[in-house]
Amino acid sequence: MNWTVYILECADGSLYTGITTDLPRRIKQHEEGKGAKYTNGRGPFQLIYTEHCKNRAEASKREMAIKSLPREKKLSLISRETKTVSGL
Repeated sequence: MNWTVYILECADGSLYTGITTDLPRRIKQHEEGKGAKYTNGRGPFQLIYTEHCKNRAEASKREMAIKSLPREKKLSLISRETKTVSGL
């Protein structure tokens, strides 16, 4: 089973990091107010980062590592990934 670590930007500008095996379903849950407690009432959301992991343990470790970063480092991670994907 493939796991995805993701970062959402909330309508208030805050960032939320989570993990899932079904990203479209999980985003829908967040939008419906049935996702994490933190995201309740903070939508709409923009998916700004994804990272694939081979199992839940790896995804959970990566999620905790990202959550422990200060906002500036999270934005740097997102920016770096966007440049890699776009070939910049």
